[in-house]
Amino acid sequence: MKVAPPLNFQKIWVMSNKSAVTNTLPWIEKYRPATLDDLVSHEDIVGTIKKLIDANRLPHLLFYGPPGTGKTSTVLAIAREMYGLKTQTMVLELNASDARGIDTVRNEIQNFAGTRKLFSSGVKLIILDEADNMTKDAQNALRRVVEKYTSNARFCLICNYASKIIPALQSRCTRFRFAPVKPNLVLNRVSEILAKENVTITEKGLESVLKLGSGDMRKILNILQSAAMANGNKIDEETVFRSTGKPTEADMKLCIKALLEESVKDCFATLKGLQVQRGLALLDILTEIHAHFMCIDIPPKMRIMITKEMSQIEHNLSNSTAETLQLGALVAAFVFARQYLQIACNSMDAS
Repeated sequence: MKVAPPLNFQKIWVMSNKSAVTNTLPWIEKYRPATLDDLVSHEDIVGTIKKLIDANRLPHLLFYGPPGTGKTSTVLAIAREMYGLKTQTMVLELNASDARGIDTVRNEIQNFAGTRKLFSSGVKLIILDEADNMTKDAQNALRRVVEKYTSNARFCLICNYASKIIPALQSRCTRFRFAPVKPNLVLNRVSEILAKENVTITEKGLESVLKLGSGDMRKILNILQSAAMANGNKIDEETVFRSTGKPTEADMKLCIKALLEESVKDCFATLKGLQVQRGLALLDILTEIHAHFMCIDIPPKMRIMITKEMSQIEHNLSNSTAETLQLGALVAAFVFARQYLQIACNSMDAS
C-alpha cells in the first residue's frame, strides 16, 4: 500500500500568502512587465537594448519621456534579463527625488560602483529614477563617477525632461525617448488585464478611459481599477467620470454655452453650481474648456485673447490661488472677448 507523502505546510502557507499579497497589489504593480518581451510598446527601443545585452555592450542609458510610458518597467526588465536571481545584489535603485544631493553621489553610489561581488561577474547596474530632480552639484559630481567606474558599473538615468540633465551627463549616455503609448497597444493590454480581473466595460467607457489616460499606462490602470471597485466590476462612461472627478461631455457643453451666451452673473452661477454639484476642480474644467474651445468656430482674435487669459489662470491655479477668484477671471475673459467682438462688428457695420 502506497503511503501519501507528508504535507509541506510551510510551502502551502508561503504559496497561499504569496497569492493573497498578489491579489491585494494595485494593478500597476500586479501587471508590471517582468521581462522585455512583456513590454507592449517601444519595440525599437527594446530591440536595440536586447542586441546590446546579447553583445555584452550595454552603454550608460538615459530614458526620458512623459510619466507612465514604461521607462522604469523597461530598466527593471533589463536588470532581470541581465542578472536573473542575482538582481538584488547587482542592482542599486535610487529615487533621485528623495536622495538627490551630492552626499548620495559621493557615498552611496560611489561605494556601490567601486566594489565587486566575490561570486558575481559582469558589470553592476545603478538606476537613478527621477534624475531630473537631482541638484546641479550632484549631477556634476556624478559625471566623474560615471567615467571612473565604467569598467565596473553601468548607469541608467530616468527622467521626464532631458533638458534638466546637464549636457556633460547627457553626452555620456545613450538617449532613448519614451513616447506616450499608442491607443491600439493600450487597448490590447487593457483587454488582457480586464479579462484576468473578470471586469466588463462598455465601448463608451473604454473610449473615456483612453481619452483621460492620454497614453499614460499607469494612469489608465489606476482609472480602471478605481472604476471597477466603484461599480462592482462593471465599468461604463458614467462610472469612469464619477471615479476620476473629471467633467463629462454634457458638463463641458453646458460650460461652453454659458461662457459664450450668458451674462457675467448667470455664467458665474452656472459654473460655480457645476463645481459644487459635481465636485469638479477648476483646473480640470479649464483643461477641458481649452480642448473644446479650440474646436469651435470663432474669430481668431477672440481665440487669441481667451487663450492668453486661460494660460494666466492656469498659472495662477498652479500657485494655489483661490479658485473662486480664478473662476471669476475665466468668466470675465470670455465676457470681455464677447464684448470686444461685438464692438468690432458694430464698427464694421457702421463703416
